[in-house]
Amino acid sequence: MELNINEQNALKLMIQGTHSDAGKSMLVTALCRIFRQDGYQTAPFKSQNMALNSYITSDGKEIGRAQGIQAEAARIEATTDMNPILIKPSKDMESQVVFHGKPYANMRATEYREDFYHLGLQAIKDSLMKLSNKYEVIVIEGAGSPAEVNLNDRELVNMKVASIAEAPVILIGDIDKGGVFASLVGTLQLLSETSRNRFIGVIINKFRGDLSLLQPGLDWFEEYTGLPVLGVVPFLPDLEIDGEDSLVLSQYSNGTNHDAELDVAVLSYPRLSNFTDIDPLRLEPDVNIRFVKKAAHFGNPDLIILPGTKNTAEDLLFLKQTGLDNKIFSAYEKGIQLAGICGGFQMLGEKVMDPNGVESDHQELTGLGIFPVCTTIFSEKKTIRSEGYCSLKDFEKISLTGYEIHMGQTESTQKVNSFSVLSGIEDGCTARDGQVFGTYLHDVFHNDEFRGIYLNKLRQKKGLEPIERSLRFRSFKESEYDRLAAHVRGTVDLKKIYESMKTFYLKGVKQND
Repeated sequence: MELNINEQNALKLMIQGTHSDAGKSMLVTALCRIFRQDGYQTAPFKSQNMALNSYITSDGKEIGRAQGIQAEAARIEATTDMNPILIKPSKDMESQVVFHGKPYANMRATEYREDFYHLGLQAIKDSLMKLSNKYEVIVIEGAGSPAEVNLNDRELVNMKVASIAEAPVILIGDIDKGGVFASLVGTLQLLSETSRNRFIGVIINKFRGDLSLLQPGLDWFEEYTGLPVLGVVPFLPDLEIDGEDSLVLSQYSNGTNHDAELDVAVLSYPRLSNFTDIDPLRLEPDVNIRFVKKAAHFGNPDLIILPGTKNTAEDLLFLKQTGLDNKIFSAYEKGIQLAGICGGFQMLGEKVMDPNGVESDHQELTGLGIFPVCTTIFSEKKTIRSEGYCSLKDFEKISLTGYEIHMGQTESTQKVNSFSVLSGIEDGCTARDGQVFGTYLHDVFHNDEFRGIYLNKLRQKKGLEPIERSLRFRSFKESEYDRLAAHVRGTVDLKKIYESMKTFYLKGVKQND
């Protein structure tokens, strides 16, 4: 569809939901790929995101992972203008506010609403303007529900952003959870008339079953509200696109490969972050992934992964309080493979120190003691994309790429063997000829050659023959973006969506003349 977009004022569309996890992020991802396929330079935008799974931009800044993934789907480089405000829960009732990719302050909700609101509002306006000057289409994602009546006087992510952007809005509801018509109608009725007038229709997501049985409900909804149903998107099984927060962990915990030959236990502590590090392992045919929260569920894994965390000290205490620390050490003594990534690497050391209370109130905690290293938490965060090579025995010079995101600095108390060399600097530790490794490199298992050799060594350790591995994870992700886009393209009324975007665009141009 020819849109004749003025280069100084991009066409915009906003996706809001009846609740969290309604499918907003996936729909925005799909639309970013669809609009890009249709020839438009497209960018995602989410003004304020709350998530522990983050994404590092090419200039070493931190944004919500969903916006990084959406930028990938649009085939552009992600920037902090696509997510100027990221909120990362770190303590009970307190979160770290990341502002344009850098830590700004640790704040409680009341402080954020009272002290940060105007600064955040201006940043949102500025970022939208920059994106509007650079791209032809901007797909905006809301958060939670726009009908949070207790928060709407100073919200920075739903109808306020729609108004600033002069964007039409689509409301998405998740039928899989039940009560979708009540959720859609109730959300609309709790909004002001001005806000309701921005909605151009609704999309029902995650539908399973016979569409003819749903049709009477669709007809009723359109007659009752006067809004069209722009699409009913069927549930798409086995979609492998990075999840953003703990709401999607249920799909990880199911352990679909129950008969797989390699059993991998991932420690699931309360402040688990960047859990997408293990995504490629889930796709390997001989690997079963289990998320473990209790010592009773530890079992007899072939590999134990200690993933990243937003609060190393608190999650280290969790391991000790649950008895998982003893399980880990017992497995280590038995020769079981261990891998610690970022905060998990820090926990494997002798001490974790936080003298200034940056992450927690615990100034010093004893670690698991497997590596002769100590970690000190500082207020300055290191965020960088990294590349180099592996220095683990039998893996020498295998290339590695990934990213680092941590507030701790780790120093050895005696000579150690590094896990890798990144940008000429030694990273991490190994012990017992590679039985254990720790690294600050996220996405380490996204490296196909490293992952393939590592898993085959696990097989050999169990007396199994190595297998040929065909997964090329980054190419696979690209194909998943296309699969998602094709799925959505075939089930939503893109013609109406394009027409509504153009109508709002022309209205905005006329008002600004």
